[in-house]
Parts: sequence; structure tokens; C-alpha cells
Amino acid sequence: MPVTYGGSVPPRVPYAVRALLAVVPGVLLWLAFPTHDLWWLAPVAVALLGAVTIDVGGRRGFVLGLLAGWAFFVPVLSWSGIYVGKVPWFALATLEALYLALMCAVVGFVGQRLRPRWGDSAYAVIPLAWVAQELARGTTPFGGFPWARLAFSQADSPLANVAQWFGAPGVTFAVAVVGTELLLAASVARSQPRFAAVQLGLSVFFVALIGVLLVPPVDGRQVTVAMVQGNVPRPGLDFNAERRAVLDNHVRGTERVGERVASGDLGERITEPLSLVVWPENSSDIDPIRNPDAAAQVQRAVSAVGVPVIVGAVLQEPQPDVSNVSLLYRPGGGEPERYVKNHPVPFAEYIPYRSFFRNFSDKVDLVTKDFAKGTDLGAFRVDAPSGGYWALPTICFEVAYDGLMRESVTQPGKDAGLILVQTNNATFGYTAESEQQFAISRIRAIEHGRSVAHVSTVGVSGFIAPDGSASGKTGLFTAEQRVGSVAIRTDRTLADTLGPWPEWLASAALLVLLGYTVAVGRGARVGRPEPARPRRTVVD
Repeated sequence: MPVTYGGSVPPRVPYAVRALLAVVPGVLLWLAFPTHDLWWLAPVAVALLGAVTIDVGGRRGFVLGLLAGWAFFVPVLSWSGIYVGKVPWFALATLEALYLALMCAVVGFVGQRLRPRWGDSAYAVIPLAWVAQELARGTTPFGGFPWARLAFSQADSPLANVAQWFGAPGVTFAVAVVGTELLLAASVARSQPRFAAVQLGLSVFFVALIGVLLVPPVDGRQVTVAMVQGNVPRPGLDFNAERRAVLDNHVRGTERVGERVASGDLGERITEPLSLVVWPENSSDIDPIRNPDAAAQVQRAVSAVGVPVIVGAVLQEPQPDVSNVSLLYRPGGGEPERYVKNHPVPFAEYIPYRSFFRNFSDKVDLVTKDFAKGTDLGAFRVDAPSGGYWALPTICFEVAYDGLMRESVTQPGKDAGLILVQTNNATFGYTAESEQQFAISRIRAIEHGRSVAHVSTVGVSGFIAPDGSASGKTGLFTAEQRVGSVAIRTDRTLADTLGPWPEWLASAALLVLLGYTVAVGRGARVGRPEPARPRRTVVD
């Protein structure tokens, strides 16, 4: 009978070869994300990484996981170094790769200890470890960086529908389960080809079944919303060197929307009058609260459309810091309502331990002022002929944070909500960052059962239905306006009802499994007989 190794790399394969093999799943996982969009490679990557690390122990698992992490995070986060250089880019990629390394250390340790006892059941560590790794990576340090999660590669996959039940962590778990099933099928492919074929067929059937049975509802009363993508004079860190030009671009775009409203040319499928116009993050980096000229320009745009306009602005407060805000301006003037970004991005919008990190890179001083952290959730009341609704602002990377998004959508009395994602992608040039972020918004639409208006200064922008489908998508570095009819829903998804419990339970299960594994190892050492000591022969 042919010898199999439970889906792992045969032990006779040198460790150096294993190290080379560890790079492959990292590359495959990168290809699963935008702009490659080969989502089906994500479970394949999970399977291959599991095969390489499942039986190698903790230390070797860590090294192999680090190699896989570099192979994944270096290319998928390449946009982070497009204008600030290679050192910050590689530092971020290495930090994220360390979490993957720790995950693989756990998989290697548990697999090595438990597979002789549990057999294939030991593979349960793989999906649990993926969820726990993403929980840790998304919360630590400095609030975490939950970018490039397995779930966010699945916007075009049937598995994305799991988000409405168990959130983004549930999608990650589903991808990892499919990957583990592929690994199990590979483990018996030579000895039991029929069983392997059945296992593979069940994996495909599982994915297809989710796509058919868990289709998110998209019904709801319709409201009409416009987005203005004004563009910037140039990409890069100095995109706002001509701040007035950026503001004027968005004013002109809004006036074009106003012309369409006046002529009745909103589109054949749009029957409701316009109720709201949304500008992106940084559309007015001239403080419109303190600068009368900027305030006049914004009010000019509001008058052109006759409906509220939500502006992404930077306010020179609280001194000496600044604030990244969404401002709601209504027709007729008055003080705008505001939402202050709750989760400023470390090393991009504020520098923690600035003097310490300056020792590694003087790029920290590119952030001349720290952005203050907001404390209140945002919700703007908007009136429409079909009934009022709440515009729920999210600024840039905040869309990647599970808890913040869930808290926004589940605010008491604000069930009839439209998620707004206001972002500025000018600092990332012509990279995949904008598409990666748009994919996250698509997962959020499914997870919370809400329509999303995703608007960028430079693209991509677009409307997203509660089932994750996109419409009116714009290009990169273009000046465009989009008017769309979006569904306003009030039903709460199971994911919002369960909250963080699914990932907490998965992480707790992993800790229990890890504790059991440690206990098994200690028990084995205690029960092992002492080796016989050689006797000394005394010669008189």
C-alpha cells in the first residue's frame, strides 16, 4: 500500500525544501486578493500552508509561517510603500507576517502532538487558528491592522454570503474549513482515491450550497443618493498641495449633479428625487469651519443641489492636533453636524512614540500634526420622499474594523441606515489599495444587510447593494459623479445580533486545544520511563 503522510509534506523532504514550499501559499493568497481576484486560491493556500506546517512543531512552524507571511504581505501591502519608501512598507509587512508565523507555530505544535492521538481530527486546529490570528492582528498593536484578511478576498465568492450570519470572521472560518477539507482530500489521494474524490466533491458542494441558500435579501424602500469623485491635481503624499483645487473639483462635480437634477436626467431606473450628496474624505482639507471662503464654496455646492451634502474635511482642532471629520451641510446654512474619525491610522494619521520611531525612519515627521481620536459614533438624519433614513459615516480604513462597523450599524433607533465609506486613495497611486478597500466594503454590505455608498477622492467609488453587488463603479484618478437608487433596510442580520461572539468562541476553542496539547506533552514526559543508567564497575 502506498504510504501517505496525512496531507503533510513527507518527513524525508529536507527542511530547506519545506521553506521553499512555504512561499507558495503566500503567493497564492496574494493572488486571491484584488486586483488579481482569484478568490478560489485562498482555500488552496490554506491547504498548502497547512500541509507544510501541520507536523513540524512550534519553532519550525514559526519560521515557515514567517516565510509564507512575507510572501503574502510584502506584495499585498506594496501600496503602503509607494511614496514613503521601502522601510515602512517592509516593516508593516513583517509585523503582519509575524502573526501568520505565530499561527503556524500553533498549528505545527498542536499537529505534531495530537495527530498521533487524534488522526485527522487534529486538523481542526487550522480554521480555529486562522480566526484567532486575524482577531489578534486586527486588534494589536495600536488598535491593530485588519487588512488582507481571508474574508476580504472573497467578495466575488459564494462564501461571502456567510458574512450575514457570522460576520467577516465567519467567512474566514469557512474559507479555512474548505482549505482543510482540500488538505484532507490530498492526504488520502493515493491510498483512497475514491474517498479523496468524495471529499473534494463535498468541498465544492459546500461552497455552491452557500451561494444558493444564503443569498442576502436586497429588498427595501429606495432612496436616491449622489456621490462626487472630484479627483486631485496629482497623486501622492502632496495630493492636497493645491487644497483649493481639490475643493473646487468637488464643488464643480456637485454642480454637475445639480444640473442633472434640474433637467430631470437622473437615469431611467431612478424614480425618487435626490436626497443626499456625499463627498469623500479630504475633499476639503481647508477647514470650512474656520475659513469663510471654503465655507462659501461648500454652501454653493449645497445650493446647487438643494439637498444635504456630506463633506470630508480636516479641522484645525483640537489644538495642537487636527481632526478628520465628516460634516453634514443642509440647505439654508447653519452649523454643520459632524462625525470625528474614531480610529485614526497609526503611523499615517498619528505617530505613537514619535521620538522612538524617528530612530528608524525620518518619514515619521511627514505627519506634522497628529489626528485626534473621535469618541462618538456618527449618524446623520436625512429626509427623503419615501421616508427618512440615517447616513452612517465611516472614514477610510475604519471600514476594516469589525467592532466599529457593527457599533455604527446597530446604534439604537437608527436601523434604517445607509453605510457611507468616505475615503482618500490619492496617497496610494495606481495600486491595488483602492480595489482592496472596495472589496472590504462589499463584505460589509453583506455582513450588515445594508447598502453602501463608497466614495473616494480619486476612485474607485461605487454603490454596493446589501448582497455585495456593485454598480456605478468609477475609474482611478478621474473626475466622476454617480447618482444611484439604493435600498434602505431595517432588518438586523444574525452577524450583528451575535456580535463578536463567533470569533471569541473560535479563539477560546483554540486556547483550550492548545492547553490540552501542552498537558498531553507534559503527561507523556511524566509517564515516560527513566532511561537506564550505565553501571559503574569498581575495580579494586
